[in-house]
Amino acid sequence: MDTSNHKERLVNSLQEILQKNYDAEEGLKHVMQKTDSPVLKKWLQQKANERSGFATEIDSELKKLGAASKASGSILGTAHRVWIDVKTALSTNRAETILEECIRGDKASVEEYNEQLKAPYMAGSVIEVLTNQKAKVERSLLTFKRLEDLVD
Repeated sequence: MDTSNHKERLVNSLQEILQKNYDAEEGLKHVMQKTDSPVLKKWLQQKANERSGFATEIDSELKKLGAASKASGSILGTAHRVWIDVKTALSTNRAETILEECIRGDKASVEEYNEQLKAPYMAGSVIEVLTNQKAKVERSLLTFKRLEDLVD
């Protein structure tokens, strides 16, 4: 594979993950507004801040590659937040519904990180950044699952 194609694919992968982190951050902020639990609100805010930090790290890697960042999340992310509005409005257990969506989102994030990390063009500091981020998402996923068990 030639180096320009290698770099282009790496940049595209980083931009995809960056966009998904924007979506995750916005989604976490969105569901944070839907809970009455101060503890859950605080946890969701921490996770949103963490995803903002992920975006900053990925942006830094893009800059090292001389590439521009995506400016915002995706249309799919916006649509998912609308779905959450509908689902929480119809739910009798809002906290459980919120946690289910957070679990679903983190599972999708872990799958995305796994997929991107398998790519043959991943290299150097990008691998380290993405591996560390994936580990944090996996820890969050476990916590969301434990919280869900508590609100059942």
